[in-house]
Amino acid sequence: MTEPQGSRSTGASGAKAAVGRLFFLEASDDGHVISVNPDGLDRKVIVTGCRIPDGVVVDAKAGYIYWTNMGVPNLNDGSIERVDLDGQNRKTIVPEGGTFTPKQLHLDKKNGKLYWSDREGMRVMRSNLDGSKIETLVDTSQGDARPGRDAKKWCVGISVDADRGQIYWTQKGPDKAGQGRIFRAGAEIPNGANAANRTDIELLFDRLPEPIDLELDLKNRHMYWTDRGDPPLGNTVNRAPMDADPKKRPAPEILLTHSMEGGPTPEILLTHLMEGIGIALDLKEKRMFITDLAGSVYCARLDGSEKKALLFAQGNLTGIAYTEITTKEN
Repeated sequence: MTEPQGSRSTGASGAKAAVGRLFFLEASDDGHVISVNPDGLDRKVIVTGCRIPDGVVVDAKAGYIYWTNMGVPNLNDGSIERVDLDGQNRKTIVPEGGTFTPKQLHLDKKNGKLYWSDREGMRVMRSNLDGSKIETLVDTSQGDARPGRDAKKWCVGISVDADRGQIYWTQKGPDKAGQGRIFRAGAEIPNGANAANRTDIELLFDRLPEPIDLELDLKNRHMYWTDRGDPPLGNTVNRAPMDADPKKRPAPEILLTHSMEGGPTPEILLTHLMEGIGIALDLKEKRMFITDLAGSVYCARLDGSEKKALLFAQGNLTGIAYTEITTKEN
């Protein structure tokens, strides 16, 4: 039996042990939710029949996996589903049409919220954990009809600093165009404003190749993201300080130095991905896990060292999540 807690005890038979586990998505015509050990072994297919799944999070304590289904990008048929850790009790919590093309998903356990970016919907959204109270927090459409055709307005990655009440998201821009951006805003819309006209949005980075998924290291105040744009800056994993002044950001060509001195210059940690998409951080063990559309799952230290492929040729891989699940020792 799986008991979703995060502690480890030893001693008598039956003691509880926290076991790390990866969950990732394969976005073929019969999309899958797949789970493996952090070394890539013990592969298990949890769910099949997903409609182009993209973002995944795990609430180990509650025993749930959540994921987004993009659906057909030019139709308003995106959805969010939930299932037990063992694949039982599958349930749609945000029905088709409740969001347009949901991408990366973030679990804010503290406040009982799910956050996601809606690509063709051109917005950042959230709901309660049961899918109720769907809200649009940021609307980047500037009046454009949905599905949006301007990729500069497409929201893709999402992460949340729940303690400071802030959301971070990526807007990838056109393919390989160097027009990607990363933004930050309050998790609550300011009084007197709405999702389309709020004035508290900060542009943290621009002129990025094509930023996709985003994760935060809140203790060390770093953001990590994948970028599927052209090399040398694209098909990479990047890191940058969350709180540096974006006005001091160097010109794009300086990014090749990988230096973070004197301004919020992204540090390129990993290169040679094949359309990098998903990223998950295991801060306790100081490592990260990455997926790419070519079907590989990678592991590396948080500084980019010791990169190794855990799996390859797994299909078209998108989102990934890492968690610890408590099981009983024999």
